[in-house]
Amino acid sequence: MDKTTVQLLCPECTKDWQVSPDELPTPAEMFHCPNCHASHRTAEFMRTDRDLQTLKQLG
Repeated sequence: MDKTTVQLLCPECTKDWQVSPDELPTPAEMFHCPNCHASHRTAEFMRTDRDLQTLKQLG
């Protein structure tokens, strides 16, 4: 079975990557970019609305 991932995009440095939703904090909690260390709500790192919905359902 394929593992579900969400796509992230840093709003500051534009680094993009994928991660499993269970490895992320809730959408309202702060998340830090592993590249530039920018801090934003996790929801702000979601590349698409679909990624955000996946995070809300599975995270």
